[in-house]
Amino acid sequence: QVQLVESGGGLVQAGGSLRLACVGSGRTFSSAAMGWFRQAPGKERDIVSAISWSGGRTYYTDSVKGRFTISRDNAKNTVYLQMNSLKPEDTAVYYCAARKSSIVTPRVSDYDYWGQGTQVTVSS
Repeated sequence: QVQLVESGGGLVQAGGSLRLACVGSGRTFSSAAMGWFRQAPGKERDIVSAISWSGGRTYYTDSVKGRFTISRDNAKNTVYLQMNSLKPEDTAVYYCAARKSSIVTPRVSDYDYWGQGTQVTVSS
């Protein structure tokens, strides 16, 4: 079992930065692929970024490439999402998720554990 708690969301002006953190508990954290997803009002939950258990493999959705960076510190059971050059269209609830598998995948249905989410609002 893995429990996930996100933090770091908030209100920021366009062009600003935020750093999200997701702290996990459970013995399987260090072997789990992790992902950040987001869901805007009236829209489906979509992948933002994902990272393999070692951190050696990452995935980014096209709209955040070059602006967001995912990383993890397995010693701290923490995954980060550094978000730079934020845009109003990045506004959403951001969720951390973990897979039982160590393999990176962008599909929502492939993730087994979810945090409660943190709100990110980018004003224009």
